[in-house]
Amino acid sequence: MSAAPLLSPAARALAERLHAALADRCAQLDGPGLAHTAPAVPEFLPEYRAAPVPADLRPGRAELIVEASDLHALRAALTSGADAVVIDFDDTFSPTRANVAAAYGALPEWLAAPVPLLARPRALYAVEAHEPFGGQPGRAALCDLAALLTAGAGLTAGAGRAPHLYLPKLESVAQAQVWADALALAEGHLGLGRATLRVCLQIETFPGLLAADALLFTLRDWAFGLNAGRWDYVFSLVKTVGADLGRPVPPRAGLGMDLDAMQAYAQALVDVCRARGAQAVGGTAAVAPDPRDPQPALAAVRADKAREAAQGFQGAWAGLPELLDAVREGLRAPAAASDAAPVTSARLLDLPHPGPLDGAEVLDTAGLALDVFRAWLAGQGVVTRGGRIEDTATAELARALLWQWVTVRAPLGGGGALTPDTYRALRRRLCPDDAPEAQLLDHLVLSAAPPAYFPAEAARLNLTDPPERMPHD
Repeated sequence: MSAAPLLSPAARALAERLHAALADRCAQLDGPGLAHTAPAVPEFLPEYRAAPVPADLRPGRAELIVEASDLHALRAALTSGADAVVIDFDDTFSPTRANVAAAYGALPEWLAAPVPLLARPRALYAVEAHEPFGGQPGRAALCDLAALLTAGAGLTAGAGRAPHLYLPKLESVAQAQVWADALALAEGHLGLGRATLRVCLQIETFPGLLAADALLFTLRDWAFGLNAGRWDYVFSLVKTVGADLGRPVPPRAGLGMDLDAMQAYAQALVDVCRARGAQAVGGTAAVAPDPRDPQPALAAVRADKAREAAQGFQGAWAGLPELLDAVREGLRAPAAASDAAPVTSARLLDLPHPGPLDGAEVLDTAGLALDVFRAWLAGQGVVTRGGRIEDTATAELARALLWQWVTVRAPLGGGGALTPDTYRALRRRLCPDDAPEAQLLDHLVLSAAPPAYFPAEAARLNLTDPPERMPHD
């Protein structure tokens, strides 16, 4: 007996229209190496202004991000006091059939809640094999968009509700144009006026940062802001330029926002927002406070958000309800005068040499990736590890760091270098060779060039067909 379709009839009709127009263009964006080249950016952009910020998204807000299939957490989020709730189909989401079905099925309940809602569909590279179109796997982003815009009573002219959208993993103007065409087609299909929908662009890739102004211009009818995704950005930076640096990149602990290269990243994003009248939305507070002594973690969140507010960010994400107040408090800090040094390529690429790597740190980096991969393959998109909330973004960074260290033969504190054989020996201390998560990590770390995104590689390795599991509830 075949499984029930994931999409409702109304969603399927919209998804069919989107796929007929855009599926081939999405496939063209999958070409090898496209994620590792400088983006094609127009030399000149005319004067333009970003779309108006939605009235329900007030400045200084703390948005609570929740995995789309975690029904218990979503229900709690709707009564958490969050200024807005982000329903996430991307970094915190494991797209098993059961999880997608649960997330799509719950959308009418979320859209009926009297809370400002945003949703992050999956990125354009991702496929939805359980919903084929024209004999090919569906594009997850187009399926998610169709489900989000037709849930419940459906979004039609003068009726219904849709969440605002975060558009993830943008790397090129071509990708932004696909999203622009998808939004325009969806509005036409639903009988809505052009530019009814509102989106915030995630500037979480190095090519995307270089093209940020052009991305915003391309989506200017719908895009009200730019959002900073720091760990995804560092992951992209490492896989894009890591092989050319000739030196090891610091471990994650040495890649904080106090680093000038990261300050330049945030400054570049805010500069575009100021020039175009867009709203800058900060990153995620992703610590898990110790219940016995939560104040150190909360103080760190307040300090991080105060830094973002000083730079000009007007909102940010919280990974847990207990972080909401700390996020808001930090965002109340006044914006500082814009007197920073200009953003240059040299600043963006100025990553310090960490010296010899500590073997325990390398082992922990591998352990993080393995833990997230193991959970993700089993249908769980988030793990709490060492007082931090870890998801696919931090796992992607971990595997990129390992790849870069092996590629440049990073020196180790105990002597020697991180060669492929040394890496394998370290990884075997954590996980046997035949474990799916070990096969995935070895493939990612030992590839000549870093693969773009691990979910696509997991599918190529035939690791993403686990037995059906019940969604979180």
